[in-house]
Amino acid sequence: MVDFHFHVEEGPYTFRWLERTAKALQVEKGTTKESFERAMEALRLRLEQGCYSEQWLNRYLKVAKERGLTEVGIVDHLYRFREMRSYFENVLDLTSPFLGSMQKTWLHSVMSESIEQYIEGVRRVQAKWEKEGVTLRLGIEADYFPEQEEELRQFLKRYPFDFVIGSIHFWRGWGFDNPETQGRFETLDLSVVYDEVATTIEQAARSELFSFIAHVDNLKVFGHRPQSSILHSFYERVAQVLAQHDVASEWNAGLYYRYPVREACPSDALLDYFARYEVPLTLSSDAHFPDDLGRHVEDGKRALQRAGYSSVATFAEGKRIMKNI
Repeated sequence: MVDFHFHVEEGPYTFRWLERTAKALQVEKGTTKESFERAMEALRLRLEQGCYSEQWLNRYLKVAKERGLTEVGIVDHLYRFREMRSYFENVLDLTSPFLGSMQKTWLHSVMSESIEQYIEGVRRVQAKWEKEGVTLRLGIEADYFPEQEEELRQFLKRYPFDFVIGSIHFWRGWGFDNPETQGRFETLDLSVVYDEVATTIEQAARSELFSFIAHVDNLKVFGHRPQSSILHSFYERVAQVLAQHDVASEWNAGLYYRYPVREACPSDALLDYFARYEVPLTLSSDAHFPDDLGRHVEDGKRALQRAGYSSVATFAEGKRIMKNI
């Protein structure tokens, strides 16, 4: 059992984040002043210690052991790191009256950490995890923008990642998985959007930057899909280019349990294309909190087996390693 795509944390630091963190911390629920004070103290310590602290990472280890995971890959989004501010500012819409203002606030809120702190935090606990029977691999999830490819290449060269995930969350500067802006899908020609995202995935696959490309059909996040012929053309294009350039993808549960579409990436139909073109796949929960680590990866393993897969991809020191399932 593996889970090669889980996150330490991401902002913004809202009351919704606070409530979700309290759940992950398993703070006592109660209505007395005393119980509330205990909950506040637990949250205060969490913020003080930080998202890369051994105390927070220990919670992921505990869940990994409970769910029988033997090898996992930790990541954080590239937009979390101050070192990459220009990388995103050069591409995202940060100036238009509504969307730009919202995304500028969002980027400022989530870009709160340093890449060095992240790597140091993971390195600090890897030996302990290994002794506990769980191999912890160091990764990063990087949004891919063709015009920023060289900047990304130079950044990735500096760090000892076991694997690098490529992903696409933006189209023409718009973060399309933001629930507050999902209404924009109603105004778009989906055939154009899917065509342009397919082209970006093709460029990402050719770049030789990525160990695997994540949730390639996440445009469906709010249930918006083009007509069947266009959708299947999209599926075939991405499966074919991943196979051609020997780039893996994943079975990712994130959209299934966190978004309205309630469907994993890939869909069953896209999974059939992956199997036909023999695209290597890994398994991932896309967890953002400890209690979601490993969530539904057993379902993913069964889905891969039904599609004809007999092995799953793992990664170490930049190399892909296939393991039987």
